[in-house]
Amino acid sequence: MASKIKIPHTFTIVFFIVIVCAILTWIIPGGEFERETVMVDGEEKEVVIADSYHKVENEPQTWQVFTAFYNGFKNTSNIIVFILMIGGAFWIMNSTKAIDKGIYSFLNFTKKLQKRRFFQKIGVNNIVITLIMILFSLFGAIFGMSEETLAFIVIFVPLAISMGYDSVVGVLMCYVAAHVGFAGAIFNPFTIGIAQGLSNLQPFSGLEYRFFCWLILTTIAIAFTLFYANRVKKNPKRSFMYELDSYWRDRALEKTEDETTQSRTSTWLVYGLISGLLIFLAIRFPITQITIGNNIHTAVLFPIIAGIYILLGFYAARQSVHGFILTLLLLTIVMLVVGVLGYGWYVGEIAALFLAMGIATGFAYSIKFDKMIRLFLEGCKDIMNAALIVGMAGGIIVILQDGKIVDTILYGASQLVADSGKEGAVGGMYVIQNLLNLIIPSGSAKAALTIPMMAEFSDLVGISRQINVLAFQFGDGFTNMITPASGVLIGCLGIARIPYAKWAKFIFPFILCLIIVGFLLLLPTIYLPLNGF
Repeated sequence: MASKIKIPHTFTIVFFIVIVCAILTWIIPGGEFERETVMVDGEEKEVVIADSYHKVENEPQTWQVFTAFYNGFKNTSNIIVFILMIGGAFWIMNSTKAIDKGIYSFLNFTKKLQKRRFFQKIGVNNIVITLIMILFSLFGAIFGMSEETLAFIVIFVPLAISMGYDSVVGVLMCYVAAHVGFAGAIFNPFTIGIAQGLSNLQPFSGLEYRFFCWLILTTIAIAFTLFYANRVKKNPKRSFMYELDSYWRDRALEKTEDETTQSRTSTWLVYGLISGLLIFLAIRFPITQITIGNNIHTAVLFPIIAGIYILLGFYAARQSVHGFILTLLLLTIVMLVVGVLGYGWYVGEIAALFLAMGIATGFAYSIKFDKMIRLFLEGCKDIMNAALIVGMAGGIIVILQDGKIVDTILYGASQLVADSGKEGAVGGMYVIQNLLNLIIPSGSAKAALTIPMMAEFSDLVGISRQINVLAFQFGDGFTNMITPASGVLIGCLGIARIPYAKWAKFIFPFILCLIIVGFLLLLPTIYLPLNGF
């Protein structure tokens, strides 16, 4: 029997792409746009000046492919450190078996629900997957959740495995759901906020149609996930990750009770310290301003969080140390959402939050500090591949930028659709954004690069600038889920232990479907009098 084709390692694929990009710097002429600094939502942004493209001397890349990897590590250092800190913190938590026991309790609960006629018809697992995906899609649509999904992979992949699915379903539930929401953005400040600001449009205008688009895209993502999940449930060997998922299955929940389930003095000490900290925050920050889109809402969040934690933590600590540790995990997730929406947290603050969670978990479980450090280092070692891949992938855009061909690619693409009519212009802008996103996955960076020029292009062909923003929004979101230049995607796949080649083959039909649907959703904006368009 013929041997199976061996899929290259993700490192090999990324290295090959960097080499190809270096070759392109010898073929594609160098060119640059002039740039200026403008204020967008109170922040300075360096943007392209329309009609300023000019040729510059070529800078072909040779040995620079090796410095590109170094610079890629520098440019993505925040994500790399974030992954390592998340891995170390969760390794401490996983050593307590608290998440395993929480998953086991959750599965027992769903089995009881499954006995009821209503849930038998619909399926409890289908409801669970749907609710989780709606939640993460909203996170992506409202505050642009992206890097934050890295912290949830280590929760949802084991959950998916325990539910009888595979690691892919775990990634679909949180990472893909969040990025579909990111693409169908309602208030996403990193795409809609910046793009509309650069287009001189009313902030977050066109909300009604974007909400409709979000509903359509999220429904497609849920349907795709449920179809694949149920297929794997019926026959686990139909999963293309069946063999590789042995890593997760070997660590699947054991139904034996750990001998150290009762809370100790250290558990109550951690409970008291965190309660005191939350009371301090409730007094120091009684009112929190939550920014959603262009609207600011005030709420007494910390007093509410402190009150709920004091009651829930006390009850959980009385039951078992594992219940208390799960309460710490829940508190961490709540603080993450509040920090991002209310205080502008990014990966630095979020990494610190999870590190604090890991340390608090260790002390609550009476783990000696020296052992805690060893566990943290073991977690970093276990997740090192994911962190290294992110740095290597960062070298792709470095090569293209140093070779001075990014602006040439953008200029050439825009010229191809200059005389193609309204439909052709919209489709052309949409294709450009999708293709450009393969090498520049950062939404804010791509907005500064393309929106000023595309806004004037929209005026020339007689279409609304809002359509250009929507094309950018879709183009920025869909291909994020397949481009190897995305540090977040590569990081998530690394944590889930899914080879990039396998992921690309699996997700490509879904991405293609989203791209087609995205184009169909753009067409009504040309013909219908939609609010904001």
